Amino acid sequence: MMRETVFLTLANYLPRFKFFDKSRHRLLSLAGVVIEGACQIWAPITIRPIGGAKNITIGKGSFLNTNVRFGVPEEKVTIGKNALIGPNTMFETASHGLVHDEKTGRGTSSKPITVEDEVWIGAGCIITQGVTIGKGAVIAAGSVVVKDVMPSTVVGGVPAKFIKYTDPSKQQGSSTPI
Repeated sequence: MMRETVFLTLANYLPRFKFFDKSRHRLLSLAGVVIEGACQIWAPITIRPIGGAKNITIGKGSFLNTNVRFGVPEEKVTIGKNALIGPNTMFETASHGLVHDEKTGRGTSSKPITVEDEVWIGAGCIITQGVTIGKGAVIAAGSVVVKDVMPSTVVGGVPAKFIKYTDPSKQQGSSTPI
């Protein structure tokens, strides 16, 4: 845990120059994040709790903008290759129950999050536990994703809903997937 703290702190406090943005992933790898190849990460990023870095995988060629937060107490967040993650995006693998029990409180549940290859997540999005975002999907800025997103679609809103396909040939006469 000390190793994670030291290397995450170093990665977050490197100057914001192009050279450091392109090499920050190396420090995050030393902190315990699984990095599958060169990628660009702008700092700072937040990983909660300490010890959660091992629950994050980032694919080759991906880009993470500033202030990306990973809530990964038990389950994993997997980001595929060539994904684009906007600033102030949150990945939350844990949640609490709706009903408060006097003896046990609200309880906690945890499920993994999967972001497949070539996904673009806009600024300020929240991705909740158990969600898979399909290859090539686009999440509009400010969206809260609570259900799986089909590949090659655009979704947006709170909660996120289908907007359109990214492939124009699928627009005619198709049903709504989300």
